[in-house]
Amino acid sequence: MTTLIDDRATAPLAPVTATLRSMFGTDELPGLATGLIVTDEVGWAPATELIDGSRLPDLLGASRQRWGATPHAAAALAWKSYTYWLGLPVVLGWAAARRVPLLYPADVLTHVTDSGPLLKFGLRPTTTIAVLPNDPLALAGLPEVRVAADEAELLGLLRASLLDAHLTPLLDAIHAQVRVGARTLMGSVASGVAHAVLRAADALPGGSAEHIGVLLDTLDVADLIELVPGPTGALTVQRKTCCLAFTLPQPKICAGCCIRTA
Repeated sequence: MTTLIDDRATAPLAPVTATLRSMFGTDELPGLATGLIVTDEVGWAPATELIDGSRLPDLLGASRQRWGATPHAAAALAWKSYTYWLGLPVVLGWAAARRVPLLYPADVLTHVTDSGPLLKFGLRPTTTIAVLPNDPLALAGLPEVRVAADEAELLGLLRASLLDAHLTPLLDAIHAQVRVGARTLMGSVASGVAHAVLRAADALPGGSAEHIGVLLDTLDVADLIELVPGPTGALTVQRKTCCLAFTLPQPKICAGCCIRTA
């Protein structure tokens, strides 16, 4: 009997890019490299250079200049942009196909932009992708594929790469340069995950609330948001922390902010 491997096996990130295309209507996204993979690294820097502090002042300075923000607000807004766009491939990869790029800092490339999101992200071609045993990619023999034994191990790999190895040390690096609460910053992680799933809901199998619940539990941020019905009855995100955009010279109250307006 011949084993058939579908075309996803030859395009490891295809489920992710297809879901992104469904969300945004284009492959040219403001915060992510086209196709997610960067083959020419000129103008890009690995995320390790932010985490070790060498390029972090450049990012925080760009945030202050862009928004006219105080140092702590600039850090919070830079983090909000960083974690949303960084997390998208992981969140959508897991929710769409249980196919998770492992975003260890050395495999993530960053580029500070002049317009749109503060940062643009791309992945090195050698970035490891974690899958379940029943994924066609598990049979493809590709060196960058890691096969998790089950769902629990897959989620553990997601957490280990995104949170433990990447976001937590970046948060520590930010704290070494500016005072801003960890709960404030992690609230943006929770909000970003939830917004990503809700925006992509039509392209995802299963229920949005269930996807969001599993991911937030995995990242230990489930207590930082609530999903509540909006005016049309559709789920919306209610934050329990603030990204500090209200402190800008032109104050902004984001949808779902914990700050109430009259």
